[in-house]
Amino acid sequence: MSKKKPGTPSSTIALNKKAKHEYHIEERFEAGLALLGWEVKSLRAGKAQLVDAYVLLKNGEAWLLGAHITPLTTASTHVVADPTRTRKLLLHAKEIAKIVGKVNQTGHTCIPLALYWKKNKVKCEIALVKGKKQHDKRATEKERDWNRQKQRIIREANA
Repeated sequence: MSKKKPGTPSSTIALNKKAKHEYHIEERFEAGLALLGWEVKSLRAGKAQLVDAYVLLKNGEAWLLGAHITPLTTASTHVVADPTRTRKLLLHAKEIAKIVGKVNQTGHTCIPLALYWKKNKVKCEIALVKGKKQHDKRATEKERDWNRQKQRIIREANA
């Protein structure tokens, strides 16, 4: 296996950082994304956001709604570019059936976590999630602060 060359950019295009704070992530799936040419060029430039994006399951298909891909002025001169258009997610039928079954249960939803490159294809990591309550968010934050404090104490003891 060849190692990554130094200076090679990360394969991650966009992350949904709010997702880990707002939801309990139960199961993850990797989905392909049906894109237009100008969208791929914008993604190569890193012009994407997943802040308010979600996955809609309709007629046995999965759709990505609310993802914002900013059009490049040089790449989309001849096309009227819609930055928040609905994009189709490419999943196997068994995966879609599994997601639909879980989403129909109470409290479950499906959201995108990340957009990234896998070889020369754009992939979207989606997850089945359950919303966190306010006390869960506080507990997560308290645990994160404690871990940070532990690292600080260990670092000071070793110095």
